[in-house]
Amino acid sequence: MKVLICTLNTKYVHSSLAPWCLKSGVEMYSGAECTVYESTINEDTDKIFDSIMSESYDIIAFCVYIWNKEKILSLCQKIRECSKATIVLGGPEVSYNASEILEKNPCLDYVISGEGEEPFGRICNGENAENIPGVSYRLNGKIIEKPPYVAENEPPTPYTKEYFEALKGRIAYIETSRGCPYSCAFCLSGRCGGVRFFDTEKAKENILKLARSGTKTVKLVDRTFNADKKRARDIFSFIIDNYGSKIPEGVCFHFELEGEIIDEETIEVLSGARAGAIQVEIGLQSFNEHTLDAINRRTNINLLCENIRKIVRLGNIHTHIDLIAGLPYEDIKSFEDSFNRAVRLEPHMLQLGFLKLLHGSELRENPIGVYEFDEKPPYEVCSTSYISRDELLLLHKIEDVFEKVYNSQRFPYTVKYLHGLYGSPFNMYKGFALYLDTKEQRSTLDDFTQCMYEFFSNQKQVNKDYLRDCLAMDRLSTNRMGALPEFLKIHSELIKKTLNQLEGNEDTKRRDKIKRAATVLKTSKELIYVDYDAPDPVTGRFEIKRVKI
Repeated sequence: MKVLICTLNTKYVHSSLAPWCLKSGVEMYSGAECTVYESTINEDTDKIFDSIMSESYDIIAFCVYIWNKEKILSLCQKIRECSKATIVLGGPEVSYNASEILEKNPCLDYVISGEGEEPFGRICNGENAENIPGVSYRLNGKIIEKPPYVAENEPPTPYTKEYFEALKGRIAYIETSRGCPYSCAFCLSGRCGGVRFFDTEKAKENILKLARSGTKTVKLVDRTFNADKKRARDIFSFIIDNYGSKIPEGVCFHFELEGEIIDEETIEVLSGARAGAIQVEIGLQSFNEHTLDAINRRTNINLLCENIRKIVRLGNIHTHIDLIAGLPYEDIKSFEDSFNRAVRLEPHMLQLGFLKLLHGSELRENPIGVYEFDEKPPYEVCSTSYISRDELLLLHKIEDVFEKVYNSQRFPYTVKYLHGLYGSPFNMYKGFALYLDTKEQRSTLDDFTQCMYEFFSNQKQVNKDYLRDCLAMDRLSTNRMGALPEFLKIHSELIKKTLNQLEGNEDTKRRDKIKRAATVLKTSKELIYVDYDAPDPVTGRFEIKRVKI
């Protein structure tokens, strides 16, 4: 028996843990020969097909997500036209609509709902699907659908020698638990009951293996990593204590946390982390209490905000928070309030997401109000009873601008200055987004920077010279090329003279092979300069140094 497990990632830099988990299940429950094949959704379909069909397999399986579903179904049809191989699908995108998937795609043989290690391993062992949990199939022309399977035991490890050979420095993933203690109406993580924690010591062993694999990022996919606070502190401490010794410097660990339950002991532990070693993602979703109640996210908002502020203030933890547009009871004014409150927390990244009505989610099965959404993946909401199509289109424009201005971390000085001038940061980004709509598409960073200057310098509350200085500091501190766009340059012999003076001082002399860039500020009698050696590991920015002139 020859088995192939396939998945299509969004980018090459991403790896996928799922096929290796399934492979470990095949090895545990059958004697089949099993191969993993990973590609990306950007790869040509015919090329992927040729790779899959380059050998003769008895079973071909695919791990299906919203980003690869359409391409995988197309591949399955092509495979069926020239092969008698058993075709199996599994993953979150088919776990809650197995009957529909089988009905619309007669080329498929089985759909696995829920956890797949044991069900898929037993399929590969030749067992009858009737006796395997989580496996939906056809019997005498009728579709037999099974509910998602949740195992009782800890799954076998996917971290084999073959896995590490295939990883090749890409982003690595690890789960130290499955499930979620929460039941958010837009999410699937808590759909199959509560959280199950895996052996902590084994998790630590795997963390060390992944950290030493050549990857620069290890993402823990636990949906609420700090659901058990004591256990979370134990693993945080393990990483912190071994960082720079058993764990190579430069590796970053990413965790998803529930912000409300972060306690003082956890913050104290995190305060000891090396800058850049740990980053956290915290879902806010909304600050509208009616909305939070409707999606089962009952939250102490004040406590949540204070915990986020405490982590941001540590200065060593990259902090990422999320909002979702399109939730029930959230109109455009409510979203503006949520956005402004989130921005004022000063996270390193604020992701503006758009509600997706996933198969199996409570909001898809029992919508609150009227929802219009795309019938194709990723099932994004187009309008609701609370927010119009035009308003959501506007939010997409704002999100695009916000990504380039704030989340890119390229304009920190300008952002801080402008946020201080605008009562509503939302209106600030809205105004700029609408202005860009009137301009020809500009692709370079210099063009975008000039658009920022053109728009904001014409706002009555903005000091043009100070805006120029902020943009100049931003460009020097975030771009190691060290070149300012022409409109920000100041041509002065004073710059050359001051740089020569710096070179003559042992304390300020430029180190060998380290590039230096400088300019003068219009609003203060200072020269600023940057040495492009090591950027801040949390923000990615280079230090600006100042000299009075």
